[in-house]
Amino acid sequence: MPTAIVTGGARGIGRAIAEALAAASFDVAVVDVEPVSGNGSKFVSYTHDVADVDGHAALVANIADRLGPVHCLVNNAGVTSLSRGDMLDLSPESFDRCVAVNLRGAFFLTQAVARTMVAADADGSRSPYRSIVTIGSVNAEILGLNRADYCITKAGLSMMSKLYAGRLATARIHAFELRPGIIRTDMTAPAREKYDRYIADEGVPMRRWGEPEDVGTAVATIARGLLPFATGEVVNVGGGMHLHRV
Repeated sequence: MPTAIVTGGARGIGRAIAEALAAASFDVAVVDVEPVSGNGSKFVSYTHDVADVDGHAALVANIADRLGPVHCLVNNAGVTSLSRGDMLDLSPESFDRCVAVNLRGAFFLTQAVARTMVAADADGSRSPYRSIVTIGSVNAEILGLNRADYCITKAGLSMMSKLYAGRLATARIHAFELRPGIIRTDMTAPAREKYDRYIADEGVPMRRWGEPEDVGTAVATIARGLLPFATGEVVNVGGGMHLHRV
């Protein structure tokens, strides 16, 4: 079976992605700062902080030794501002934390996985479909003035995904950015009433909250190779929230 790595997969969107990939017959390595609970035999849990870039190579080697070559990496691990508020009060601690996890960690883990993927196809043989899916956010473009550090790192991830798409295309490794909109998770819970109003006021054309499973389905569609002649694309999973209207 193909192998997938899902970071931040212990709960929320990451957990739904891991479950969708397992249902699509992937062996799934779930990487998180907390152990995965209640997973039965679906996943293999790895406790690792993606901000620890020095440990990435050993992590990827361990996963490959146990489950086989990696066919899909899902960069999902992410944090938001330590506290929502005026960006003029944003602390360096909060900014550096977002950069370390959301952007720096994702870049160097992708680098580690991409190196193994390229090496696995060094003889020029046609490998199974391989993909790198980076979970971005509508906030790569839509302003969230009360969490500037989060928005900045998500915008950086968007360019990161395009750069890897361009670099890895000749190796037939497909890179996608997937942008969730308003998804019902612990991260959005503090702003639930605000988002309820926003959805009711047609901010989301499909007039509902997104669920983690909506994102999981989209990732599994990509990982299964159902977009074989596409790379570098942004896939919006936000019920039309990204559409500009007048």
